[in-house]
Order: sequence, then C-alpha cells, then structure tokens
Amino acid sequence: MAEPRLKADLTEERLSSLAVPESAAWAAQARADALARVRAMGLPGRRDEYWKYTRPESLTAPEAAPAAVLMQDEVALFDSIDRFRIVFVDGVFAPDLSDDPSLAGVRIERLADASRIDIHWAKDIYGALEARGQSPVPRPLAALNTAYATDGVMMRVTGKAEKPVNLIYLHRSETSDAILHHCIRLEEGADLTLLEKGPAAARFNNVMEIDIADGAAFHHVRAQGRDHERRAMTHLFARLGRESTFKSFTVTVNGVLTRNDCVVELEGPDAVAHVAGAVVGDGEFHHDDTVLITHSAAGCESRQVFKKVLRNGATGVFQGKILVRSEAQKTDGYQISQSLLLDDDAQFYAKPELEIYADDVKCSHGSTSGAIDDEALFYLRSRGVPRAEAQDLLVLAFLTEAIDEIEDRMVAEDIVAGIEAWLGRRRS
Repeated sequence: MAEPRLKADLTEERLSSLAVPESAAWAAQARADALARVRAMGLPGRRDEYWKYTRPESLTAPEAAPAAVLMQDEVALFDSIDRFRIVFVDGVFAPDLSDDPSLAGVRIERLADASRIDIHWAKDIYGALEARGQSPVPRPLAALNTAYATDGVMMRVTGKAEKPVNLIYLHRSETSDAILHHCIRLEEGADLTLLEKGPAAARFNNVMEIDIADGAAFHHVRAQGRDHERRAMTHLFARLGRESTFKSFTVTVNGVLTRNDCVVELEGPDAVAHVAGAVVGDGEFHHDDTVLITHSAAGCESRQVFKKVLRNGATGVFQGKILVRSEAQKTDGYQISQSLLLDDDAQFYAKPELEIYADDVKCSHGSTSGAIDDEALFYLRSRGVPRAEAQDLLVLAFLTEAIDEIEDRMVAEDIVAGIEAWLGRRRS
C-alpha cells in the first residue's frame, strides 16, 4: 500500500503547482477527463515498466530544474527554406516574431483562443487521440499536458499547404516550464510538412495530436538541440485513414534528458507510417525513444528506424513495439534500433517488441550495439584523414539510414549540416 500512496501524494504535489486554464465547455470537459486520467494513473515512477530505463523525477517534480540559456543557435536550421514561422518563447506564443497567420490550404489558430470558442472543430481531437493512446501503456504526462496546456496551435489542413509550417521554440528563462499542446487535422487528400526546432524551455512538455484523413499526407521533421541542460517530454499521437501517410523524423544532439513518445494507429487500409530518429549524445545526456505502432487495418506498412551515437557516459534508450491486430492481414512492419558506442562509458538499452494476432504478415525487428569499425577507420586514416575527422565521417555514415527517411532533400541536408557542425564543435 505504501507505493500507491506515495505515487498519489507525488502526483497531487505536482498538480498543486498548476492551474487549469479557463475554457469553453468542450475544452473544459476534455481537460477534466484528462485530469481524472492523471489521478487514476498517477505520474510515472521507476517501478513503471516503460520507465525502468529513464528516471522521471525531473519531469514530474513541482518545479523545473534551472537550465542555462545558450544565447546563440547552434546552427540556423531550416532558415534557407521558404517556410511559415510560428514562434513560442518559453511556451508563450510570440506574434511579433511569427508570420501573419494566413497560409493557403491551412487554417491556423492558437489553443488559447480556440479553446474559448463554444463550437470548434478541435473538439473531436483535443485529448481524444491522447486518451486512445493510454492503452495498452499508460502515458500520464500526456494526460497532464491535455489538462493544463496553456498554449499551442490548432491547424486544419484542407489542401496542399503552399509551404512548410515551422514551429520555433525559443528558450529565454532559465526556470521556464512550458506545456504546449498542438492539434492537427488533415482533411481528405491534404498535405502538410511540419518542421519543429528549438530548446523551448528549461522543462518542456509537448503533445501533438494528428488526425490524418483518407489519402492525406503528413511529413514531420523535428530538431532538438542547443541548450544542454534542458529537459523535455514529448508525445506524438497519430490516427491514419485509408491510403494516408505519416512520416516523422527527429534529430537530437543536446539535452540532459529527453523522452520522445510516439503512438500511431493505422485505422484505414493501405496506410503508411514511418518513424525515425538520429541521436548524437555526449556526457551527461539521456535520450529515450518509446514507440507504439498499431496495425488495425489490412495492407498497411510501418517502419521504425532509430540510430544513436553515444560517448562519455551518454545513455540511449529505445522501446519500440509493433502491434498487429487480427484484422490487419498483409501487414508489413519493420523495426531497427542501433547504437554506436564511441567509448566504454556509453550505454544503450533496447526493448524491441512484436505482438501479432494476424497470420498473413511480414514483420521484423532487430537491435545492435557496436563500436567504430577499425578497418574503416584505418582505411580513412591511411588516406590522410585525421583520426577525429575520420571518426566523424563514420558517425555520419552510421546515421544515414535514419536521415534517409526524410523525403525533402533540402531539409535532410540541413539536418546533416547541423550534425556536422555539432561534431565539429566537439572535435575542436
């Protein structure tokens, strides 16, 4: 009895530091339901199965631990791309830094405004996909976000967006504690590319719910970097219709603690979901990718591709699952998680899972850990490449399979340039 009581007390201590924003009836009900889920589940602890590799205390504490602010961006990611910018500073929308909210094919609103409107299209999404994503694995920090999120964007995409939308998260206060919630609905045949970048806050809790209708396509590229002392907990919840596409890629190069959860359900036949990540960690660095892809319809394809490069005591975690329901015949599921450990102090924990109830499927998973290939390193050095530069070339080659999941070549080149710049700074 002591453990449940302690968990409940810690949960109430965290909730006491927050206030539920004023909202219209539909949003208020969604927040109340989410708050009830938080109290029923309790905030995560080390005894929870999906938190045994990652310490959640700094994500659940009443106050955020201070994080020093690096005043210059590490690299100007996406600046060469014609994009629509939406900027948040320490979790608060900054209209003076953002573009005018008119973009062909996309309707964009703030959560702070939309949640006060009596009738709104987000009623069917806000908190709904998050609630569905609570089974079979509870995700109480996502429910906490639904209950208390103070800002975010509501995007309704009715056609092909004329340019990518870029969410930019600026960190200015060493003690900021940001909670953002985004809802995105892609109508039938719509197409959107969403870019995210920036450290956001000392502690960041971010949820994105994406509803993708038949024949629609959603492409997502996220860069997590810059301020090393930051802590972040993110969730992606996606629901896919017939012949729809969901592709998400994340690169992470800094942060003392980052946990990225991704929950995808393929509800319509012939849908495609790809989730990928590239991670480079150094020193006091802990990165956790936890992914669940559920096949609930026939003929769907999913890919999970995660590569982590770790050194100087850095830790990487991958927990990935493919769930194939009985009606999801002709499923094609692929999962790979690999780590490159550059010294004996780095650690990688992997928990790949397949749970299959259909009999006509093609599913595979694998996980490996290893060091730099000595023969490849010798080959490069024998041709005059200094050891440190040769090692960086091999690191980039190792990450290529994950980066290749990005369809837009200009975006992919930006990501590679960012990783190269980070490696160059560490080399010098």
